[in-house]
Amino acid sequence: MIVGNDPVLLTPGPLTTSLATKQAMLRDWGSWDAAFNQVTASLRRDLVAIVGGGDEYACVPLQGSGTFSVEAAIGTVVLRTGKVLVPNNGAYCARIVKICKYLGRAVVDLPVPEDRPASAKIVEAALAADPAITHVAQVHCETGAGLLNDLAGIAQVCARMGRGLIVDAMSSFAALPIDVRTVPFDALVAASGKCLEGVPGMGFVLLRKSVLEASAGNAHSLAMDLHDQYVYMEKTTQWRYTPPTHVVAALRAAVDQYLAEGGQPARLARYRTNTETLVAGMQALGFRAYLAPEVQAPIIVTFHAPADPAYDFKTFYTKVRDRGYILYPGKLTTAETFRVGCIGAIDANEMRNVVAAVAEVMREMGIRQVSPALARAA
Repeated sequence: MIVGNDPVLLTPGPLTTSLATKQAMLRDWGSWDAAFNQVTASLRRDLVAIVGGGDEYACVPLQGSGTFSVEAAIGTVVLRTGKVLVPNNGAYCARIVKICKYLGRAVVDLPVPEDRPASAKIVEAALAADPAITHVAQVHCETGAGLLNDLAGIAQVCARMGRGLIVDAMSSFAALPIDVRTVPFDALVAASGKCLEGVPGMGFVLLRKSVLEASAGNAHSLAMDLHDQYVYMEKTTQWRYTPPTHVVAALRAAVDQYLAEGGQPARLARYRTNTETLVAGMQALGFRAYLAPEVQAPIIVTFHAPADPAYDFKTFYTKVRDRGYILYPGKLTTAETFRVGCIGAIDANEMRNVVAAVAEVMREMGIRQVSPALARAA
């Protein structure tokens, strides 16, 4: 699937994009031009349709990285007197806790082991213990490890107990199934440079209109006020401030390809095949995945680093990159690891190629003891 000589990005975003997506950025757009506004409007409709939102939900795009939109969602949706529960089993959950503290929103940091999913049971217990909690902020796929949390179960608990749900679906939207009819939420955050296979630079939030319309005055920031952005877009069809025009155009091309591929089921099938091919190949070399298969999301896989003293991640990374593949460092606190992404405009052939590249680098570095020290001790 790859065209050109650029390294393949085996990361959870930015990621490798198709030639058609790259070519969409070769045109300049006027930010107030009717043609560009139509592109924005069509994207807003299509992104809501991916979760079956219908007329009850609206898409509000925002300039910047996905974290900008996570902060905007919390700041817009949660009252300043509100309280947010964050089941925390990784770096991106911890970032939400930090955002809440910056915004002056009361937050309950609920610790969950890095290799265990957040469950409906623990969320229900936390909500029952603290009636002051108004919202749950749940990361769907915690890419610090590649862990898949129980979003569907947690959504049902929130609905039953009358608490709002804000979903960080940054690394899962458009690949893993999310339908508002079975996974009700107040707000869901994602971004252009993830499983839609666009380029980075634009986040977006899918919001229940009734929640959005009731949020006037909540926001801590003019630039990140999703209610103000929504009202302005509905009135004028334009962005309030200069939009990332080339990013929007690339995302339109990427979403067109997504729909042509077969939408979410087809994208999940390709990513799942990528993941299975990668894991099988790395296991044949002696590597061990950090997560159990039943909680592994088909987005990014964390592998234990080799215990061999010849292993050094920076050298390993550079040599694999020289062969055309960019890996990702580990982001865990309890084990030395590295990560390999399975998303982007890539297929199983690229997974086989990166395994071959890793095998060459191991021979070159003299790495013989691949399994981690803890596995040897066990």
